Amino acid sequence: MSQATAVSRPQGHLLKSAGVRFGVIYAALFGISAAALAAFLWWSTAGLLERQTVAAIDSDSEALIGQFLQGGPKAVMVAIKDRVAGNINDDALYLLVDPGFQVMEGNLNAWPPRMPVDEDWGKLKLDRAGVPTLMQVHYFELPGGFHMLVGRDIAVRSRLGLMMEGALLWAAAIAVILGSVGAWAVRGLFRATISDVSATAMAISAGDLSRRVRVQGQDDEFDLLAETINDMLERISRLMDGVRQVSNAIAHDLRTPITRARTRLEDAYQHATGEAELRAAVERAMADLDGIVGVFQALLRISEIEAGARRSAFAPLELAPVLTDLVELYDAAAEEAGMTLDASIADTLPAFGDRDMIQQAVANLLDNAIKFSPTGGVITVAAGIEGSTLRIVVADQGAGIPEPDRLRATERFFRGEAARSTPGSGLGLALVQAVAHLHGGEIELSDAGPGLRACLLMPIKPQDGLRSRASDSLRIGRD
Repeated sequence: MSQATAVSRPQGHLLKSAGVRFGVIYAALFGISAAALAAFLWWSTAGLLERQTVAAIDSDSEALIGQFLQGGPKAVMVAIKDRVAGNINDDALYLLVDPGFQVMEGNLNAWPPRMPVDEDWGKLKLDRAGVPTLMQVHYFELPGGFHMLVGRDIAVRSRLGLMMEGALLWAAAIAVILGSVGAWAVRGLFRATISDVSATAMAISAGDLSRRVRVQGQDDEFDLLAETINDMLERISRLMDGVRQVSNAIAHDLRTPITRARTRLEDAYQHATGEAELRAAVERAMADLDGIVGVFQALLRISEIEAGARRSAFAPLELAPVLTDLVELYDAAAEEAGMTLDASIADTLPAFGDRDMIQQAVANLLDNAIKFSPTGGVITVAAGIEGSTLRIVVADQGAGIPEPDRLRATERFFRGEAARSTPGSGLGLALVQAVAHLHGGEIELSDAGPGLRACLLMPIKPQDGLRSRASDSLRIGRD
């Protein structure tokens, strides 16, 4: 039902579609650009002609008014007569009348009946030599009651304006069509890209974690978005795989001790002949259950470390005495198992972090080394500073971990073939890696030839924006 809703939503809610909005925005920008271009063309052509006409009329008028003020009506009459004679294109209009509107000089036979005397500017339709024309005129009332008209023929300009208006209307229609086509194309492109993301998201939500967003290869923002989403999906897929592996491992590793505890209790219930046998059966069952509780406690501690809950307790510390005490503690256990513990620890080991967690991580490495080393083997512990990094190395002479298994050695509950016969839950290296990542460090596993070399690397100074990388994958490991 949710998929049907997601598919039908753009049809029922067209105005709510992001693709439609982008298309409308594109069409609006296209229309505004076309309108701005049309306005500029009008201003630079018809507008320019109109401004030139007005400028010519104003220039003529000022000159004639100046002559009237200097020489009176006669001077203006002479000037108008000269201008009419010199007007080769016959596109100028001059008319001087007396207070009774009788023609004194000019190229009109009478005062135009449609020319209002209360307006300075006007347009007149006149017949000149039997040819209809349109004139733009400027009216002046001169001292002494005289009246004067100065104008220019704008018929050609008017026809040009009409032609431009028609052309701009056609251009507007074409712009609307092109804008609509472009908007539809933008909407289609947007929907094609987003629909692929939506289809992938729906497939993922339906359980198909193998689906990925298609990358077009254009190296644009959409490809960047697709690559980011695909990286996120890859990480989610890895996390889901890790969750499944951990769940399977928990079910597999805990089933045996739980079944064993139940069998012992049932056997004691049915066959025990005295209190001593019952107590022994209960103690053995309690030991099995304590082992299960220990596994869950380790899981909870790892989750707590990965979540960064203990980072608030970080502080500068000196690790040399901490490691020295650990070596002394485990030296007795190694000697009891018939092994030798060889330590080389620097006098000063400044660090920044949680003392207890680092101590637990190194203790896990020493536990593993003793557990997997043969009798008579040598366990090497070295600690020092390299640049700005604290380096703690624990190496044994056991069977080691094959190179293919090292990539999974820090996964929770992972146990290689060599570790199948030894006790443990496969969470030791898990905790070490979680502690290393919480401190901004890393654990490196390599071949000691023979045996395993585990190297714990951590910065000796606090890092800005330090964050746990352990949650990037549910990898935890060999015990």
